[in-house]
Amino acid sequence: MFRNRTYIPFLLLLVVMLIVLVGCSTDSETAAPPEPEETVPTEAPTDVPAPTEPPAPTEIQITGSASKGGMLYDKWWKVLGLDEPTEDHPLWATQSTNTRSGGDTWRCKECHGWDYKGADGAYGSGSHFTGFVGVLDASRSKTPAEILAALDGTQYPDHDFSGVGEEALGDLSIFLSEGLVDVGPFIDPESKAAVGGDGTHGEELFNGLCAACHGPDGQTFNFGDEEEPEYVGTIAVDNPWEFIHKVRAGQPGSEPPMPSAIVSGWSIQDVVDVLTYAQTLPTSPVEAEGESDLSVVVLGGRLFDKWWKELGLDEPSEDNPVWARQDTNTRDGGDTWRCKECHGWDYQGSEGAYGTGSHYTGFPGIFTAQEKSEDEILAQLTGEVDVEHDFSAMDESALLALVKFIKEGQIDVSPLIDLETKAANGGDAVLGEELYASTCTACHGEDGRLLNFGDEEEPIYVGTIALDNPWEFIHKVRVGQPGSQPPMPASIINGWSLDDLLNLLAYAQTLPAPSP
Repeated sequence: MFRNRTYIPFLLLLVVMLIVLVGCSTDSETAAPPEPEETVPTEAPTDVPAPTEPPAPTEIQITGSASKGGMLYDKWWKVLGLDEPTEDHPLWATQSTNTRSGGDTWRCKECHGWDYKGADGAYGSGSHFTGFVGVLDASRSKTPAEILAALDGTQYPDHDFSGVGEEALGDLSIFLSEGLVDVGPFIDPESKAAVGGDGTHGEELFNGLCAACHGPDGQTFNFGDEEEPEYVGTIAVDNPWEFIHKVRAGQPGSEPPMPSAIVSGWSIQDVVDVLTYAQTLPTSPVEAEGESDLSVVVLGGRLFDKWWKELGLDEPSEDNPVWARQDTNTRDGGDTWRCKECHGWDYQGSEGAYGTGSHYTGFPGIFTAQEKSEDEILAQLTGEVDVEHDFSAMDESALLALVKFIKEGQIDVSPLIDLETKAANGGDAVLGEELYASTCTACHGEDGRLLNFGDEEEPIYVGTIALDNPWEFIHKVRVGQPGSQPPMPASIINGWSLDDLLNLLAYAQTLPAPSP
Protein backbone atom coordinates (compact mmCIF):
# COMPACT_ATOMS: atom_id res chain seq x y z
CA MET A 1 0.00 0.00 0.00
CA PHE A 2 2.69 2.33 1.09
CA ARG A 3 4.74 1.51 -1.98
CA ASN A 4 1.82 2.23 -4.33
CA ARG A 5 1.23 5.68 -2.94
CA THR A 6 4.89 6.61 -3.40
CA TYR A 7 4.80 5.63 -7.05
CA ILE A 8 1.70 7.65 -8.00
CA PRO A 9 3.36 11.14 -7.55
CA PHE A 10 6.28 9.97 -9.64
CA LEU A 11 3.95 9.06 -12.49
CA LEU A 12 2.22 12.43 -12.27
CA LEU A 13 5.60 14.22 -12.55
CA LEU A 14 6.50 12.18 -15.60
CA VAL A 15 3.21 13.08 -17.32
CA VAL A 16 3.77 16.81 -16.69
CA MET A 17 7.28 16.68 -18.19
CA LEU A 18 5.96 14.98 -21.32
CA ILE A 19 3.31 17.69 -21.75
CA VAL A 20 6.02 20.42 -21.48
CA LEU A 21 8.24 18.70 -24.02
CA VAL A 22 5.36 18.43 -26.50
CA GLY A 23 4.53 22.13 -26.04
CA CYS A 24 8.13 23.19 -26.71
CA SER A 25 8.24 21.09 -29.80
CA THR A 26 5.04 22.71 -31.09
CA ASP A 27 6.37 26.25 -30.40
CA SER A 28 9.57 25.45 -32.25
CA GLU A 29 7.74 24.34 -35.38
CA THR A 30 5.52 27.43 -35.31
CA ALA A 31 8.53 29.79 -35.09
CA ALA A 32 10.27 28.32 -38.12
CA PRO A 33 10.22 30.61 -41.17
CA PRO A 34 7.49 29.77 -43.67
CA GLU A 35 8.35 28.33 -47.02
CA PRO A 36 8.73 31.13 -49.61
CA GLU A 37 5.76 31.54 -51.87
CA GLU A 38 6.26 30.67 -55.49
CA THR A 39 6.32 33.85 -57.61
CA VAL A 40 5.58 34.24 -61.28
CA PRO A 41 8.51 35.88 -63.11
CA THR A 42 7.68 39.19 -64.82
CA GLU A 43 9.54 41.30 -67.47
CA ALA A 44 11.84 44.02 -66.22
CA PRO A 45 10.43 47.56 -66.50
CA THR A 46 11.35 49.07 -69.83
CA ASP A 47 12.43 52.40 -68.29
CA VAL A 48 15.18 50.89 -66.18
CA PRO A 49 18.56 51.08 -67.98
CA ALA A 50 20.56 47.94 -68.40
CA PRO A 51 23.68 47.76 -66.23
CA THR A 52 26.83 49.11 -67.97
CA GLU A 53 30.56 48.69 -67.49
CA PRO A 54 32.20 51.44 -65.45
CA PRO A 55 33.79 54.06 -67.79
CA ALA A 56 37.50 53.76 -68.50
CA PRO A 57 39.71 56.57 -67.17
CA THR A 58 40.01 59.48 -69.66
CA GLU A 59 43.44 59.90 -71.27
CA ILE A 60 44.92 63.39 -71.60
CA GLN A 61 44.59 64.48 -75.22
CA ILE A 62 47.50 66.59 -76.51
CA THR A 63 47.07 68.60 -79.71
CA GLY A 64 49.50 70.83 -81.51
CA SER A 65 51.65 71.54 -84.58
CA ALA A 66 54.79 69.47 -85.08
CA SER A 67 56.39 72.16 -87.27
CA LYS A 68 55.75 74.91 -84.72
CA GLY A 69 57.00 72.60 -82.01
CA GLY A 70 60.20 72.16 -83.99
CA MET A 71 60.74 75.92 -84.07
CA LEU A 72 60.06 76.10 -80.33
CA TYR A 73 62.70 73.39 -79.84
CA ASP A 74 65.10 75.72 -81.67
CA LYS A 75 64.37 79.06 -79.97
CA TRP A 76 60.96 79.21 -78.29
CA TRP A 77 61.02 82.86 -77.19
CA LYS A 78 61.66 83.98 -80.76
CA VAL A 79 58.61 82.05 -81.97
CA LEU A 80 56.35 83.37 -79.20
CA GLY A 81 57.58 86.96 -79.27
CA LEU A 82 58.78 86.77 -75.66
CA ASP A 83 61.87 88.29 -74.05
CA GLU A 84 64.98 86.15 -74.25
CA PRO A 85 65.84 84.64 -70.84
CA THR A 86 68.79 86.33 -69.15
CA GLU A 87 69.35 83.84 -66.32
CA ASP A 88 70.69 80.35 -66.84
CA HIS A 89 68.35 77.38 -66.90
CA PRO A 90 68.19 75.74 -63.41
CA LEU A 91 69.65 72.49 -64.73
CA TRP A 92 72.59 74.22 -66.43
CA ALA A 93 74.56 74.20 -63.19
CA THR A 94 74.59 70.40 -63.24
CA GLN A 95 77.14 70.47 -66.08
CA SER A 96 80.36 72.43 -66.54
CA THR A 97 81.61 71.64 -70.05
CA ASN A 98 79.37 73.97 -72.09
CA THR A 99 80.19 77.56 -71.14
CA ARG A 100 77.25 79.26 -72.83
CA SER A 101 74.87 81.27 -70.68
CA GLY A 102 71.52 83.03 -70.57
CA GLY A 103 69.12 82.34 -73.43
CA ASP A 104 71.30 79.65 -75.00
CA THR A 105 70.85 77.50 -71.90
CA TRP A 106 67.08 77.47 -72.44
CA ARG A 107 67.24 76.19 -76.02
CA CYS A 108 66.18 72.54 -76.23
CA LYS A 109 68.71 71.97 -78.97
CA GLU A 110 71.58 73.13 -76.74
CA CYS A 111 71.09 70.19 -74.39
CA HIS A 112 69.62 67.58 -76.72
CA GLY A 113 71.23 68.48 -80.04
CA TRP A 114 69.98 69.13 -83.56
CA ASP A 115 69.97 65.36 -84.05
CA TYR A 116 67.98 64.84 -80.79
CA LYS A 117 70.59 62.41 -79.42
CA GLY A 118 72.25 64.64 -76.83
CA ALA A 119 75.54 63.25 -75.54
CA ASP A 120 75.20 60.24 -77.86
CA GLY A 121 75.06 62.32 -81.02
CA ALA A 122 76.80 65.22 -82.75
CA TYR A 123 76.92 67.14 -79.45
CA GLY A 124 78.82 64.26 -77.86
CA SER A 125 82.01 66.32 -78.08
CA GLY A 126 83.08 69.88 -78.70
CA SER A 127 81.93 73.17 -77.19
CA HIS A 128 78.26 72.12 -77.18
CA PHE A 129 78.84 69.00 -75.07
CA THR A 130 76.79 68.97 -71.87
CA GLY A 131 76.45 65.27 -71.10
CA PHE A 132 72.66 65.55 -71.12
CA VAL A 133 70.72 62.73 -72.75
CA GLY A 134 68.87 62.99 -76.02
CA VAL A 135 65.14 62.98 -76.63
CA LEU A 136 64.96 60.60 -79.60
CA ASP A 137 64.46 57.50 -77.46
CA ALA A 138 61.78 59.23 -75.40
CA SER A 139 59.85 59.99 -78.57
CA ARG A 140 59.61 56.28 -79.26
CA SER A 141 58.70 55.10 -75.78
CA LYS A 142 56.60 57.84 -74.18
CA THR A 143 53.15 59.22 -74.95
CA PRO A 144 52.58 62.92 -75.61
CA ALA A 145 51.05 63.20 -72.12
CA GLU A 146 54.17 61.70 -70.53
CA ILE A 147 56.37 64.05 -72.54
CA LEU A 148 54.22 66.99 -71.44
CA ALA A 149 54.75 65.98 -67.81
CA ALA A 150 58.50 66.16 -68.41
CA LEU A 151 58.16 69.67 -69.88
CA ASP A 152 55.82 71.44 -67.48
CA GLY A 153 57.68 70.61 -64.27
CA THR A 154 55.29 67.87 -63.16
CA GLN A 155 57.93 65.14 -63.37
CA TYR A 156 61.06 67.28 -63.01
CA PRO A 157 60.49 70.54 -61.10
CA ASP A 158 63.76 72.04 -62.42
CA HIS A 159 62.78 71.23 -66.02
CA ASP A 160 59.79 73.56 -66.08
CA PHE A 161 58.89 75.25 -69.37
CA SER A 162 55.28 76.02 -68.41
CA GLY A 163 55.98 79.72 -68.89
CA VAL A 164 55.63 79.25 -72.65
CA GLY A 165 51.91 78.56 -72.26
CA GLU A 166 49.65 75.55 -72.71
CA GLU A 167 49.39 75.80 -76.51
CA ALA A 168 53.15 75.98 -77.01
CA LEU A 169 53.69 73.04 -74.65
CA GLY A 170 51.23 71.07 -76.77
CA ASP A 171 53.13 71.97 -79.95
CA LEU A 172 56.45 70.97 -78.42
CA SER A 173 55.00 67.71 -77.05
CA ILE A 174 53.64 66.78 -80.48
CA PHE A 175 56.97 67.54 -82.13
CA LEU A 176 58.88 65.43 -79.62
CA SER A 177 56.42 62.53 -79.87
CA GLU A 178 55.63 62.59 -83.59
CA GLY A 179 58.01 64.93 -85.40
CA LEU A 180 61.48 63.56 -84.68
CA VAL A 181 63.44 61.54 -87.21
CA ASP A 182 66.71 59.70 -86.81
CA VAL A 183 69.00 61.58 -89.19
CA GLY A 184 72.01 59.44 -88.31
CA PRO A 185 71.81 57.26 -91.45
CA PHE A 186 71.81 60.34 -93.70
CA ILE A 187 74.93 62.17 -92.46
CA ASP A 188 78.50 60.92 -92.21
CA PRO A 189 79.50 61.90 -88.65
CA GLU A 190 83.15 62.42 -89.59
CA SER A 191 82.96 64.31 -92.89
CA LYS A 192 79.45 65.75 -92.28
CA ALA A 193 78.63 64.92 -95.91
CA ALA A 194 75.10 63.91 -96.87
CA VAL A 195 74.63 60.17 -97.37
CA GLY A 196 72.31 58.75 -100.02
CA GLY A 197 71.03 62.06 -101.38
CA ASP A 198 70.10 62.97 -104.94
CA GLY A 199 71.61 66.40 -105.65
CA THR A 200 69.73 66.80 -108.94
CA HIS A 201 66.37 66.33 -107.26
CA GLY A 202 67.56 68.53 -104.41
CA GLU A 203 68.36 71.33 -106.86
CA GLU A 204 64.83 71.08 -108.27
CA LEU A 205 63.33 71.34 -104.79
CA PHE A 206 65.66 74.21 -103.83
CA ASN A 207 64.87 76.22 -106.95
CA GLY A 208 61.16 75.54 -106.57
CA LEU A 209 60.88 76.71 -102.95
CA CYS A 210 64.09 77.95 -101.33
CA ALA A 211 65.64 80.12 -104.04
CA ALA A 212 62.70 82.53 -103.88
CA CYS A 213 64.01 83.86 -100.56
CA HIS A 214 67.62 82.64 -100.35
CA GLY A 215 68.61 83.28 -103.96
CA PRO A 216 69.84 80.74 -106.50
CA ASP A 217 73.24 80.59 -104.77
CA GLY A 218 71.87 80.68 -101.21
CA GLN A 219 73.60 83.98 -100.46
CA THR A 220 70.73 86.45 -100.27
CA PHE A 221 70.83 86.21 -96.46
CA ASN A 222 73.95 86.37 -94.35
CA PHE A 223 73.11 84.71 -91.02
CA GLY A 224 76.48 85.74 -89.63
CA ASP A 225 78.30 89.03 -90.16
CA GLU A 226 80.81 90.54 -92.57
CA GLU A 227 83.78 89.03 -90.74
CA GLU A 228 82.23 85.58 -90.42
CA PRO A 229 79.50 85.28 -93.07
CA GLU A 230 77.11 82.36 -92.88
CA TYR A 231 74.94 81.35 -95.81
CA VAL A 232 72.75 78.40 -96.72
CA GLY A 233 75.79 76.55 -98.03
CA THR A 234 77.75 77.31 -94.86
CA ILE A 235 75.14 75.72 -92.61
CA ALA A 236 74.70 72.74 -94.93
CA VAL A 237 78.43 72.01 -94.85
CA ASP A 238 79.27 72.92 -91.24
CA ASN A 239 76.14 71.74 -89.44
CA PRO A 240 74.01 69.44 -91.60
CA TRP A 241 71.98 68.36 -88.55
CA GLU A 242 70.86 71.95 -87.99
CA PHE A 243 70.19 72.31 -91.72
CA ILE A 244 67.83 69.31 -91.72
CA HIS A 245 66.03 70.51 -88.60
CA LYS A 246 65.41 74.00 -89.98
CA VAL A 247 64.33 72.73 -93.41
CA ARG A 248 61.79 70.46 -91.71
CA ALA A 249 60.48 72.89 -89.07
CA GLY A 250 61.33 76.39 -90.29
CA GLN A 251 63.23 79.36 -88.85
CA PRO A 252 61.93 80.83 -85.56
CA GLY A 253 60.52 84.33 -85.96
CA SER A 254 61.26 84.69 -89.68
CA GLU A 255 59.08 87.11 -91.62
CA PRO A 256 57.56 85.97 -93.87
CA PRO A 257 57.46 82.55 -92.21
CA MET A 258 59.96 80.08 -93.63
CA PRO A 259 58.15 77.16 -95.28
CA SER A 260 58.24 73.90 -93.32
CA ALA A 261 59.03 70.63 -95.06
CA ILE A 262 56.79 68.91 -92.50
CA VAL A 263 53.84 71.06 -93.58
CA SER A 264 54.79 70.78 -97.26
CA GLY A 265 54.71 67.00 -97.03
CA TRP A 266 58.36 66.46 -97.90
CA SER A 267 59.82 63.09 -96.99
CA ILE A 268 63.10 62.81 -95.12
CA GLN A 269 64.60 61.70 -98.43
CA ASP A 270 63.48 65.00 -100.02
CA VAL A 271 65.18 66.90 -97.22
CA VAL A 272 68.39 64.90 -97.62
CA ASP A 273 68.29 65.58 -101.37
CA VAL A 274 68.16 69.32 -100.66
CA LEU A 275 71.01 68.96 -98.17
CA THR A 276 73.05 67.16 -100.82
CA TYR A 277 72.54 70.04 -103.26
CA ALA A 278 73.00 72.76 -100.62
CA GLN A 279 76.41 71.35 -99.75
CA THR A 280 77.50 72.37 -103.27
CA LEU A 281 76.52 76.03 -102.74
CA PRO A 282 79.16 78.67 -101.92
CA THR A 283 80.06 79.00 -98.24
CA SER A 284 81.74 82.38 -98.54
CA PRO A 285 80.95 85.55 -100.51
CA VAL A 286 81.30 85.00 -104.22
CA GLU A 287 83.97 87.29 -105.63
CA ALA A 288 82.47 88.53 -108.87
CA GLU A 289 83.93 91.08 -111.25
CA GLY A 290 80.62 92.84 -111.47
CA GLU A 291 76.90 92.38 -111.27
CA SER A 292 75.17 90.73 -114.17
CA ASP A 293 73.35 92.97 -116.61
CA LEU A 294 70.05 91.39 -115.59
CA SER A 295 70.64 92.20 -111.91
CA VAL A 296 71.32 95.81 -112.85
CA VAL A 297 68.14 95.95 -114.94
CA VAL A 298 66.14 94.56 -112.01
CA LEU A 299 67.63 97.12 -109.64
CA GLY A 300 66.71 99.88 -112.09
CA GLY A 301 63.13 98.59 -112.22
CA ARG A 302 62.85 98.80 -108.44
CA LEU A 303 64.28 102.32 -108.49
CA PHE A 304 61.62 103.27 -111.06
CA ASP A 305 59.06 102.15 -108.49
CA LYS A 306 60.37 103.73 -105.26
CA TRP A 307 64.06 104.54 -105.38
CA TRP A 308 64.55 105.78 -101.81
CA LYS A 309 63.03 102.57 -100.43
CA GLU A 310 65.40 100.41 -102.43
CA LEU A 311 68.44 102.50 -101.50
CA GLY A 312 67.56 102.89 -97.81
CA LEU A 313 67.28 106.68 -98.07
CA ASP A 314 64.80 109.05 -96.44
CA GLU A 315 61.59 109.58 -98.36
CA PRO A 316 61.45 113.06 -99.96
CA SER A 317 59.09 115.38 -98.12
CA GLU A 318 58.96 118.19 -100.68
CA ASP A 319 57.30 117.91 -104.07
CA ASN A 320 59.37 117.22 -107.17
CA PRO A 321 59.91 120.63 -108.85
CA VAL A 322 58.28 119.45 -112.08
CA TRP A 323 55.10 118.55 -110.16
CA ALA A 324 53.92 122.14 -110.30
CA ARG A 325 53.61 121.81 -114.09
CA GLN A 326 50.41 119.79 -113.65
CA ASP A 327 47.35 120.18 -111.43
CA THR A 328 45.28 117.03 -112.02
CA ASN A 329 47.15 114.61 -109.75
CA THR A 330 46.86 115.86 -106.16
CA ARG A 331 49.43 113.60 -104.57
CA ASP A 332 52.42 115.20 -102.86
CA GLY A 333 55.76 114.56 -101.20
CA GLY A 334 57.42 111.26 -101.94
CA ASP A 335 54.79 110.15 -104.44
CA THR A 336 55.78 113.03 -106.72
CA TRP A 337 59.32 111.60 -106.95
CA ARG A 338 58.26 108.13 -108.07
CA CYS A 339 59.01 107.60 -111.76
CA LYS A 340 55.90 105.46 -112.08
CA GLU A 341 53.68 108.33 -110.85
CA CYS A 342 54.49 110.40 -113.91
CA HIS A 343 55.19 107.71 -116.49
CA GLY A 344 52.91 104.88 -115.37
CA TRP A 345 53.40 101.19 -114.58
CA ASP A 346 53.07 100.55 -118.29
CA TYR A 347 55.68 103.24 -119.10
CA GLN A 348 53.22 104.97 -121.47
CA GLY A 349 52.43 108.04 -119.33
CA SER A 350 49.37 109.94 -120.47
CA GLU A 351 49.01 107.59 -123.43
CA GLY A 352 48.53 104.53 -121.27
CA ALA A 353 46.70 103.36 -118.15
CA TYR A 354 47.42 106.68 -116.41
CA GLY A 355 45.74 108.58 -119.25
CA THR A 356 42.69 109.08 -117.01
CA GLY A 357 41.83 108.93 -113.34
CA SER A 358 43.48 110.28 -110.20
CA HIS A 359 46.98 109.40 -111.44
CA TYR A 360 46.69 111.45 -114.63
CA THR A 361 49.40 114.10 -114.94
CA GLY A 362 49.67 114.65 -118.69
CA PHE A 363 53.38 113.78 -118.63
CA PRO A 364 54.61 111.62 -121.49
CA GLY A 365 55.77 108.04 -121.14
CA ILE A 366 59.33 106.76 -121.31
CA PHE A 367 58.75 103.71 -123.48
CA THR A 368 60.23 105.38 -126.53
CA ALA A 369 63.23 106.58 -124.51
CA GLN A 370 64.79 103.17 -124.95
CA GLU A 371 65.72 104.34 -128.43
CA LYS A 372 68.04 106.97 -126.93
CA SER A 373 71.64 106.35 -125.90
CA GLU A 374 72.54 105.68 -122.26
CA ASP A 375 74.30 109.03 -122.06
CA GLU A 376 71.19 110.84 -123.32
CA ILE A 377 68.98 109.08 -120.77
CA LEU A 378 71.44 109.83 -117.96
CA ALA A 379 71.43 113.51 -118.94
CA GLN A 380 67.64 113.53 -118.57
CA LEU A 381 67.94 112.10 -115.04
CA THR A 382 70.66 114.39 -113.70
CA GLY A 383 69.19 117.76 -114.60
CA GLU A 384 71.43 118.43 -117.59
CA VAL A 385 68.46 118.59 -119.99
CA ASP A 386 65.89 119.91 -117.53
CA VAL A 387 67.29 121.42 -114.35
CA GLU A 388 64.11 120.60 -112.43
CA HIS A 389 64.23 116.94 -113.45
CA ASP A 390 67.23 116.09 -111.27
CA PHE A 391 67.44 112.70 -109.53
CA SER A 392 71.10 112.98 -108.56
CA ALA A 393 70.09 112.30 -104.94
CA MET A 394 70.73 108.75 -106.09
CA ASP A 395 74.37 107.79 -106.40
CA GLU A 396 75.96 107.17 -109.78
CA SER A 397 75.59 103.38 -109.72
CA ALA A 398 71.87 103.71 -108.95
CA LEU A 399 71.38 106.23 -111.75
CA LEU A 400 73.17 103.91 -114.18
CA ALA A 401 70.90 101.04 -113.07
CA LEU A 402 67.83 103.18 -113.76
CA VAL A 403 69.24 104.04 -117.17
CA LYS A 404 69.79 100.34 -117.81
CA PHE A 405 66.17 99.55 -116.97
CA ILE A 406 64.83 102.33 -119.21
CA LYS A 407 67.09 101.23 -122.02
CA GLU A 408 66.74 97.43 -121.76
CA GLY A 409 64.10 96.48 -119.20
CA GLN A 410 60.84 97.92 -120.51
CA ILE A 411 58.25 95.78 -122.28
CA ASP A 412 55.00 96.65 -124.00
CA VAL A 413 52.36 95.13 -121.73
CA SER A 414 49.36 96.55 -123.61
CA PRO A 415 48.69 93.28 -125.50
CA LEU A 416 48.47 91.43 -122.17
CA ILE A 417 45.75 93.50 -120.50
CA ASP A 418 42.30 94.73 -121.52
CA LEU A 419 42.45 98.48 -120.90
CA GLU A 420 38.74 98.71 -120.01
CA THR A 421 38.15 95.60 -117.87
CA LYS A 422 41.75 95.20 -116.65
CA ALA A 423 41.39 91.47 -117.26
CA ALA A 424 44.25 89.38 -118.58
CA ASN A 425 43.98 88.95 -122.33
CA GLY A 426 44.04 85.17 -122.42
CA GLY A 427 46.54 83.34 -120.31
CA ASP A 428 46.46 79.82 -118.90
CA ALA A 429 45.48 80.03 -115.23
CA VAL A 430 46.41 76.38 -114.66
CA LEU A 431 49.98 77.03 -115.75
CA GLY A 432 49.90 80.28 -113.81
CA GLU A 433 48.93 78.38 -110.66
CA GLU A 434 51.97 76.13 -111.10
CA LEU A 435 54.25 79.18 -111.38
CA TYR A 436 52.60 80.79 -108.37
CA ALA A 437 52.94 77.64 -106.25
CA SER A 438 56.62 77.22 -107.08
CA THR A 439 57.71 80.85 -106.65
CA CYS A 440 55.14 82.99 -104.85
CA THR A 441 53.36 80.81 -102.28
CA ALA A 442 56.35 80.67 -99.92
CA CYS A 443 55.97 84.38 -99.08
CA HIS A 444 52.42 85.27 -100.11
CA GLY A 445 50.56 82.11 -99.06
CA GLU A 446 48.38 79.83 -101.11
CA ASP A 447 45.60 82.40 -101.39
CA GLY A 448 47.86 85.45 -101.69
CA ARG A 449 46.76 86.88 -98.36
CA LEU A 450 49.74 86.15 -96.15
CA LEU A 451 50.99 89.71 -96.64
CA ASN A 452 48.66 92.71 -96.47
CA PHE A 453 50.06 95.64 -98.44
CA GLY A 454 47.29 97.92 -97.19
CA ASP A 455 45.80 98.08 -93.70
CA GLU A 456 42.95 96.52 -91.75
CA GLU A 457 40.37 98.96 -93.11
CA GLU A 458 41.55 98.70 -96.73
CA PRO A 459 43.49 95.46 -97.14
CA ILE A 460 45.51 94.92 -100.30
CA TYR A 461 46.55 91.41 -101.27
CA VAL A 462 48.10 89.79 -104.31
CA GLY A 463 44.63 89.28 -105.79
CA THR A 464 43.74 92.91 -105.14
CA ILE A 465 46.69 94.23 -107.13
CA ALA A 466 46.16 91.71 -109.93
CA LEU A 467 42.55 92.84 -110.37
CA ASP A 468 42.82 96.58 -109.67
CA ASN A 469 46.20 97.35 -111.22
CA PRO A 470 47.46 94.53 -113.45
CA TRP A 471 50.14 96.84 -114.90
CA GLU A 472 51.67 97.27 -111.44
CA PHE A 473 51.33 93.53 -110.88
CA ILE A 474 53.37 92.72 -113.98
CA HIS A 475 56.02 95.35 -113.20
CA LYS A 476 56.56 93.99 -109.67
CA VAL A 477 56.59 90.36 -110.83
CA ARG A 478 59.31 91.25 -113.31
CA VAL A 479 61.60 93.26 -111.00
CA GLY A 480 60.42 92.69 -107.45
CA GLN A 481 59.34 94.90 -104.56
CA PRO A 482 61.64 97.78 -103.48
CA GLY A 483 63.29 97.20 -100.11
CA SER A 484 61.60 93.86 -99.43
CA GLN A 485 63.34 91.42 -97.11
CA PRO A 486 63.92 88.81 -98.24
CA PRO A 487 64.24 90.32 -101.71
CA MET A 488 61.29 89.42 -103.90
CA PRO A 489 62.30 87.17 -106.81
CA ALA A 490 62.44 88.88 -110.19
CA SER A 491 61.03 87.02 -113.17
CA ILE A 492 63.54 88.83 -115.41
CA ILE A 493 66.33 86.92 -113.66
CA ASN A 494 64.27 83.72 -113.58
CA GLY A 495 63.91 83.91 -117.35
CA TRP A 496 60.11 84.07 -117.50
CA SER A 497 58.52 84.79 -120.84
CA LEU A 498 55.60 87.11 -121.60
CA ASP A 499 53.39 84.03 -121.69
CA ASP A 500 54.53 83.13 -118.18
CA LEU A 501 53.62 86.62 -116.96
CA LEU A 502 50.22 86.42 -118.62
CA ASN A 503 49.55 82.97 -117.17
CA LEU A 504 50.46 84.14 -113.68
CA LEU A 505 48.28 87.23 -114.00
CA ALA A 506 45.35 85.10 -115.19
CA TYR A 507 45.68 82.91 -112.09
CA ALA A 508 46.30 85.79 -109.65
CA GLN A 509 43.07 87.44 -110.81
CA THR A 510 41.22 84.41 -109.42
CA LEU A 511 42.64 84.90 -105.92
CA PRO A 512 40.59 86.60 -103.18
CA ALA A 513 40.91 90.35 -103.33
CA PRO A 514 39.49 92.85 -100.86
CA SER A 515 39.05 91.03 -97.56
CA PRO A 516 39.33 87.63 -95.91
